[in-house]
Amino acid sequence: MNPFQSLLLSFPPEAAHYIAMSALRAARWLPGSCCPLPGASRQFLGKTLENPIGLAAGLDKNAEAVLGLARCGFGFVEVGTVTPLAQPGNPQPRLFRLPEHQALINRMGFNNYGMQAMARRLHQVRSSGRLDGTLLGVNLGKNKDTPNDEAASDYVKGMDCLHSYADYFTVNLSSPNTPNLRQLQHGEPLRMLLSQVKERQMALAGQSTPVPLLLKVAPDLDEDEVGQIAEQVCACEFDGIIATNTTLSREAVVGRKHAEEAGGLSGAPLTLRSAQVIAQFRRAVPADLTLVGVGGIGSGADALAMLNAGAQALQIYTSFIYQGTNLVRNLVIATNK
Repeated sequence: MNPFQSLLLSFPPEAAHYIAMSALRAARWLPGSCCPLPGASRQFLGKTLENPIGLAAGLDKNAEAVLGLARCGFGFVEVGTVTPLAQPGNPQPRLFRLPEHQALINRMGFNNYGMQAMARRLHQVRSSGRLDGTLLGVNLGKNKDTPNDEAASDYVKGMDCLHSYADYFTVNLSSPNTPNLRQLQHGEPLRMLLSQVKERQMALAGQSTPVPLLLKVAPDLDEDEVGQIAEQVCACEFDGIIATNTTLSREAVVGRKHAEEAGGLSGAPLTLRSAQVIAQFRRAVPADLTLVGVGGIGSGADALAMLNAGAQALQIYTSFIYQGTNLVRNLVIATNK
């Protein structure tokens, strides 16, 4: 752990986040282009991915530090979750560290400045011409006050506003911190939402190549639920799945400080479960459907295990908070063997 990382971890979690984001925003003033570390390149959603290590959504909710994050060497960076309208999220405190488990609990609640603010920032990033080879994903959510039966309209609005800037979209139905959102992962609500989002994807594309669509799912699924989601994803011709989001389970951290806080648990406690879910989806979907593994990837061994489970690419978040930029380099090296 470098000294800056140690300093950050001495601050309260949300304060540390703002300090880190300020530093990453400042990196845009450094000269030159921002490109991924060279690694095990591959085709990913129709484009070349220079290395398979990505940043998960949640760190840069407003696309404020895309160039700074690209300088960290990621093959791809996912911004958001963004909603059509700005919203403050849940009351603080809403982010908690469990350092002995290399874990976090958050109940942020999709706090963000809204899609129009993100569009302005991404326009600046794209216009700068400095994002040299780093793919950019946009994670879409619904506003807290939008009822579930109208949720598809929020995802479509996000696509309408941001499709010119995204290399792919992630439809986030799996955050535990927006009331009733996870109900949309199942049955007829899932089918209707995915079909409406797919229809809009094709309309926006016209005669050009559509912006790929991925669905982000929870780890708290049984194998039957995995199969049902896989069936709907394939039927609606989505391009991939990101597995997994945070968990509501506290089995791995029971009795620890903050373990009873409401919200989603992320980090090392998810390492095995996320790989299990990826393996379940790999068995349930065609070989050409993209799987992105995320959850508890904190070492080269974790990364290789997720790839062996069936993921084509990986994302990190909590381990990046604890280990910093050196982790990106270490994972790129580990996956390039």
